[in-house]
Amino acid sequence: MGLNLVNLVGHAGADPEIRYFPEGGALCKLPLAVNRRSRNNETPDWFNLEIWGKTAEIAYNYVRKGKLIGIQGTLKIDTWSDRNTGATRSRPVIRVTNLELLGSKRDTDPSAVGSYSNDSEI
Repeated sequence: MGLNLVNLVGHAGADPEIRYFPEGGALCKLPLAVNRRSRNNETPDWFNLEIWGKTAEIAYNYVRKGKLIGIQGTLKIDTWSDRNTGATRSRPVIRVTNLELLGSKRDTDPSAVGSYSNDSEI
């Protein structure tokens, strides 16, 4: 038996990008910066987030660069062949299943406060 679960709290590194598919699905991509608890480390760890379905639309509508969010999801590795060299490339991606809009009340739309789960599967 295996366990693949990722929990992160950090700041959106950019405004989210959304893509809609003819079948009606939505995909939102977003970088997340997470600071480590360290006195000497001022550079954050960066994670690529992939959010699907209704949660993707919520992220697109309410998350902006710098906003504090919490996510829960699973880790997957995207692989592809480089067009120029033909070499196999890969990068880790967090597929978000739960999104929490965090931060102060003054930088949050009151109607957007809460937790959002992605109930649909691709």
